[in-house]
Amino acid sequence: MTTTPATRASGALPQTMAEADSGPALKPRALILDLFGDYLRYAGGEAKAGDLVTLLGTFGVEPATVRMTLTRLRREHWFTTRREGREANYLLSAHMLGVLQSGRERIFADYDEPWDHHWTTVVQQNAKPDRSTREHLRRQLSWLGFGSLTASTWMTPRDRGGEARALAAEFPDVHFTVMRAQIGELEADRDVVARCWNLDRINQMYAQFLADNGHLARSSATLRGADALVARTTLIDGYRHFPFVDPWLPKDLRPDGWLGAEANHLFRSAHRELGPAATAFVSEVVGGLIDAPQQ
Repeated sequence: MTTTPATRASGALPQTMAEADSGPALKPRALILDLFGDYLRYAGGEAKAGDLVTLLGTFGVEPATVRMTLTRLRREHWFTTRREGREANYLLSAHMLGVLQSGRERIFADYDEPWDHHWTTVVQQNAKPDRSTREHLRRQLSWLGFGSLTASTWMTPRDRGGEARALAAEFPDVHFTVMRAQIGELEADRDVVARCWNLDRINQMYAQFLADNGHLARSSATLRGADALVARTTLIDGYRHFPFVDPWLPKDLRPDGWLGAEANHLFRSAHRELGPAATAFVSEVVGGLIDAPQQ
């Protein structure tokens, strides 16, 4: 996940549903993460401070704020820097490259992945319980798609056994038991879902996302330049919190009227259609070809 976005030092992604509920907030540090995640890491993982000032300026961020944010992120080890004349170049750290890659894999995972009717269950016992460890572990498990059945038991209908076992290295004071098994009856499966996740609340969040971004289904192909970049980044900012709260339920376990698949389709299609124009704009600003994959 490699450390996942859920463990970021930066605060660029939401940690809780309450934080997610505040809606899109195009903060400078999140914008910088998005620009590197979708574009600049495919241009050597490096960018001039002046180019970042220009790019964030399209979102209304003042130059002084950009430079102050970059300085803070360098101190938090997001970047190293090198001088090129009087200009500072910001190079993405290996750790942050891993964060971006794992985040992309999670966000663009197959929403309709087939289900084998098995659950991955994690039972954890913390030998030295403390609030910081509990919150860290909760974020990690939530990012992997687990829901909390009890304070010590987490479940997901996806095969996440390998990822769950890998957490043991990050939590030496926590004892993990990881199991993969069937419950046996679909009604019992649905009961577990209802106990682990607030699906009504998540569906309301999806409804708001669709209301905020539905226009892109009609207009994304027509946007160019900075308009395409702003639209695409705003789309990402509005969607990025769903992997923390939505377990990517199999079709058999989704309630009637579930909007997750519709929202996922809108996100992926608009992100793809906006890609060429947004990438061309960033390429023009940085003066180099960006060979970014199109999802």
